[in-house]
Amino acid sequence: MTDDDLRFETRAIHAGQDPDAPYGSVNVPIYQTSTYAQPEVGAPKVWDYARGGNPTREAFQQALASLEDGERGFAFASGLGAEATLLLTLHPGDHLVLADDVYGGTYRLLSKVLSDWGLRFSTADLRDPAALSAALTPATKLVWIETPSNPLLKIVDIGAVCAIAHEHGARAVVDNTFATPALQRPLALGADAVVHSVTKYIGGHSDLIGGAIVTSDEEWIERLGFLVNAVGAVPGPMDSYLALRGLKTLAVRMRAHCAGARAVAGYLRTHPAVAAVLYPGFDDHPGHDVAARQMQEFGGMVSFRVASAEKAIDVARRTRLFFLAESLGGVESLIEVPGPMTHASVAGSPLEVPADLVRLSVGIEHPDDLIEDLDHALA
Repeated sequence: MTDDDLRFETRAIHAGQDPDAPYGSVNVPIYQTSTYAQPEVGAPKVWDYARGGNPTREAFQQALASLEDGERGFAFASGLGAEATLLLTLHPGDHLVLADDVYGGTYRLLSKVLSDWGLRFSTADLRDPAALSAALTPATKLVWIETPSNPLLKIVDIGAVCAIAHEHGARAVVDNTFATPALQRPLALGADAVVHSVTKYIGGHSDLIGGAIVTSDEEWIERLGFLVNAVGAVPGPMDSYLALRGLKTLAVRMRAHCAGARAVAGYLRTHPAVAAVLYPGFDDHPGHDVAARQMQEFGGMVSFRVASAEKAIDVARRTRLFFLAESLGGVESLIEVPGPMTHASVAGSPLEVPADLVRLSVGIEHPDDLIEDLDHALA
C-alpha cells in the first residue's frame, strides 16, 4: 500500500514519517544541526548544509505535499517568506493579478517591496470573470487567488479562475491558509501552486511561525528548489517538528473549528447589535454554492459588522475567551478588528476593509461558552 492509497487522516500521520532506522522512533526526530559530516570531499550523504535541507523539515514537506495532492512541498520560516520566494520566480516587468480582498501582508509585500524591483500588479474581483479578463495583460504571469478571503470571506471559484488564467498563458496560485487541505484541494481544481501560512491552522497551536508552497509544476519545483537554498528563508528544525505535529491532528481540529464557527455564526445572525454576518456556510452568502462545491466544510472563520468602528473596538475589548490578538487558526479563539490591526498596511488602498468589521477565529472550545462570551461583549 502506497501513501496515495491512504485516506487523508491516515496520510497526515504516516506520509514521510516512517519510524527512524537507528532506534525505531515513531516521532520524526528533531535534527538540530547546522551542517552534515561528509564521507568524502564534495560528496555529502544528502545535504551539505542545513539551509539546503533538514530531515525534520523534509518529513513535514513530504506530509504536506501528500495532503495537498502535490508532487513537492517546500517549507519556509513564515508565510510571507514562502510568498516572497514564490514571487522571485517572476522577473522585473512581469505582471500579476491579485484578488481584491487579499491578505494585507501580501499586498504590502507587492506594493512596498517588490514594486521597487519592477514587479507590477493589479487587483480585481476574482468572482467576476469579466473583471479578471479585463485585468489581465500580455505581461501577466500569475493570478493570485485567496479563498475564503481574509477578512471578508469572499469565495472564488478556483477552477473557473484557473481556466481563465491558463487561457491567457498565466499560472494560478491559491492561498489555502483559511481552508487548509482538510477542506479544499486547489491543485485538484486546476491551481499551479498552493501557499500556506503554516502559522495558522496547519500548526494549529499558536506556537510557531511558518510557511509552505506545494506544487506539481516541474519548472517551479526546480526553480523553488534552487531559491530555497539561494534565498534561505527556511524554518528551523524545531518549527518543522511543531508543524509536523500540528499536521497530524489537522483533520480532527478542522471538524471542531467548523462546527464552532457554524454555531457562532448562527448566534450572531440573530443578535440585534450585529448588522451583518459574513460566513460562507449561510445559504444566502454570495459564494455559498461555490464553497459547497469546492470545499468539504465552510471553515472556522467568521466576520461580522456592527454599528460603528467604535462599537467594533468595544466588542473586541470585552471578550474573555476570545483573546484580542492577530493571527488565527489556533485551538484558542481569537478576535480582532482588521482595519487598525492585521489590515492596517492596506489603509487607503483598494483593499481597505470596513472600519466596523470584527473578525473571529473560532477555536475548538465548546461553542456554547464562546457564544456566552460574545453575548457579554455585545451587550
